[in-house]
Amino acid sequence: MKKTQPLSVKGTHMDVKIRNTAEYAKISIEETFTLLGSGPEGLSGAEAAGRLARYGYNELTEKSENLLLKFLGRYWGPMPWLLELAMALSFFLKHDLEAWLIFALLTVNAVIGQAHERSSRAAINLLKKKLAINARLLRDGVWTLKPSREVAPGDVLSVKLGDIVPADAKLLSGGLTADVSALTGESLPSELKPGDIAYSGSVVKAGEARCAAVNTGAGTYFGRTAELVKTAAPASHQTEVMMAVVRYMMYLGLAASALVAGYALFTHAALPVILTFVVIFLMGAVPVALPAVLTIVQAVGALELSRQGALVTRLDSIEDAASIDLICFDKTGTITQNKLAVADSAPFNGYTKEQVAALGAMACREENLDVIDLAVLDYARGLGSALDGYKQLSFTPFTTAAKRTEAEAQDKNGRFRVVKGAPQVVLALCPGTAPGVAAAAAAAVEGFAAKGYRTLAVARTDGAGGELRLAGFLPLSDPLRPDSKAMIAEARRLGIRPMMLTGDSLLIAREIARQAGIPGEIRRLPEFEALPAAEQARLAGELGGFAEIYPEDKYKIVKLFQARGHMVGMTGDGVNDAPALKQAELGIAVSSAADVAKAAASVVLTEPGLGVIVDAVKISRRTYQRMLSWVINKVTKVIEFVGLLTVAFFWLHGVVLSLLGMALLVFANDFVTMSLATDNADYTGSPNKWNVKDITLSALAPGLLLVVEGLLVLLAGKTLFRLDWEPLRALVLLNLIFNSQFRVLIVRERRHFWASLPGRDLAVLSGATIAAFVLLGMSGLFMPALPLYQVLAVLGFSLVFTLAIDFPKVWMFRKFGL
Repeated sequence: MKKTQPLSVKGTHMDVKIRNTAEYAKISIEETFTLLGSGPEGLSGAEAAGRLARYGYNELTEKSENLLLKFLGRYWGPMPWLLELAMALSFFLKHDLEAWLIFALLTVNAVIGQAHERSSRAAINLLKKKLAINARLLRDGVWTLKPSREVAPGDVLSVKLGDIVPADAKLLSGGLTADVSALTGESLPSELKPGDIAYSGSVVKAGEARCAAVNTGAGTYFGRTAELVKTAAPASHQTEVMMAVVRYMMYLGLAASALVAGYALFTHAALPVILTFVVIFLMGAVPVALPAVLTIVQAVGALELSRQGALVTRLDSIEDAASIDLICFDKTGTITQNKLAVADSAPFNGYTKEQVAALGAMACREENLDVIDLAVLDYARGLGSALDGYKQLSFTPFTTAAKRTEAEAQDKNGRFRVVKGAPQVVLALCPGTAPGVAAAAAAAVEGFAAKGYRTLAVARTDGAGGELRLAGFLPLSDPLRPDSKAMIAEARRLGIRPMMLTGDSLLIAREIARQAGIPGEIRRLPEFEALPAAEQARLAGELGGFAEIYPEDKYKIVKLFQARGHMVGMTGDGVNDAPALKQAELGIAVSSAADVAKAAASVVLTEPGLGVIVDAVKISRRTYQRMLSWVINKVTKVIEFVGLLTVAFFWLHGVVLSLLGMALLVFANDFVTMSLATDNADYTGSPNKWNVKDITLSALAPGLLLVVEGLLVLLAGKTLFRLDWEPLRALVLLNLIFNSQFRVLIVRERRHFWASLPGRDLAVLSGATIAAFVLLGMSGLFMPALPLYQVLAVLGFSLVFTLAIDFPKVWMFRKFGL
């Protein structure tokens, strides 16, 4: 529970103590005024100004950032440092073109990265707009209309039908029916009486009340949700993968550099030769294009999702979704329709189901837009002729005091009186109920309660002035979305565990979980947290969800399972879901979600239905496979060129690849293979998780065999073609270029390379690259010219040798579970 913060406020006669809103719900109105230093007459203008100066305005603030400094920060970090070192060494060696090329790569990645960090600010801005409403305040004894940002703790305010409550407020008089589904997840409207709390952001559906503001801004129930949205952020798995790739590649590059430098010093090689070697290793080992490739691959996945009716607001969530092994579904509005419906009718005393529905409808008024009345009317109309012959003559609306609606109506037998309301209230108005009927009625109400239904009772008189007699019951529920059960079953087939989170009662949660096919036990979070750690660990793998939770609990639950090693998805629609949506690796806001939930989510559905959630997982797993192909290709290339250059240096005492040749290789390999973003790939039947160590080890065999290929080309160049040094370097470059195109054809497929055809873009670009370098090799542009037969010979040898590597590749991939 939040600690009390005693704060002195200028202009008041006493210290004001601001507490957690939940504490005000437990104390009397008089004690509330005492703590607030206020009274039924409200505040004076001077008192309000003092409190606003002390507590701040009733709004959410966000620390502004210097965008220029943030952009420049993209050039600071382990990977930029390595590339900047390579750039500095290139300038030192008078290779200005290569140096500016490295700078261009850094800048492209910086621009792409700057576009990624917007969702949190967007969420806060939408929350601030939500609070930007007017409030009727009692100031200096006069009712006045003020912007809601000027509401201060202790202010007396008035709310009525259609208003959004501007602050957490305790009711002083009157009564309200408030829709709090967007805040707490409760599907049924709350009936509030004096002494109860109306939460900021809830919508008044009926009634009018005078209230005292107890918390404002970030201190409200609504505002604390906004603070959670600001602080929520899942660990960047994209960054983790990038840094792991850099780390393993640099281990290899540093080891090779140390070997070469030591040998070069021993043989008294010139310093420029050693520095050239270091620059080439840095350019080849650091995955300069990886951030850009990730973004392109994810953007292609986002485009595929948009065609399925889902908009992606955080690109890295596309990759993260492939690893999701647990999805937390918000119940209200996600699994269910967030629309009250009559589940059935239970007639008594000889009435039929149709008559109970018609009598209930006579005690409704459609123009009041009361959600319960609308549900009853929809049910009655759905029964066809149920309303035939009935006519409403007068209507008395629901009040918190009466707890029922009442009407005078007429049927073919004449006028009668009908009431609809809580079972205990209606039964108390039926004094002539037989004991047997009363017992059966009590059993029926208990049966509906066991299923989590809220039950209405309907009674009528036999004439205009007779006694009321029970006609039957109408159980209300929030029905499942039509596609919820099938979607949850498909998620389980894909190896994803579903879990339901709701602010509704435990009984309702268990019934909905049963209907939706969510396995496991539904519990209350405090009960779970009270268990010993060992018992928590055991139950965590068996739970089906949590009930009766608050917004901060959803956020806490997501973090709880993330801390246990799970990759967590979260679906939701309300303000109360926003922090958890932001924290989850994959946050999905349904089409009917509140704006703040959409801003906090990483994926927003644009059409009703949840089937696209499964589509998102499948598309993300295909995206993961494409990204995995790029990383394997990159790691294999680094192993190849580091091994080849190191062995060749010991053999020939020289660097067999020029700086310009390395730059050409980077573009031909790293950037041409961006076409993997649209390659043909299939999704797996289980979650995908990055393991860079296993990826590196699985690439070891293909990489080492490619080193052998390069050494054989060197041997052929020296012994068969009898090439001088520069033509020999050109031959090595062509071999590296050609086998990089064939290599991607084998690593893109986890099975044998012929198991699937490459994508059109990949095939076209690889073919174009091969053709271009055949021409470059013959023309002498950027390298010494070679005879056509030598170019074609190295091309044919690269093709045969590289494709033969496919067999050990398949064995390694199976061994490491790729």
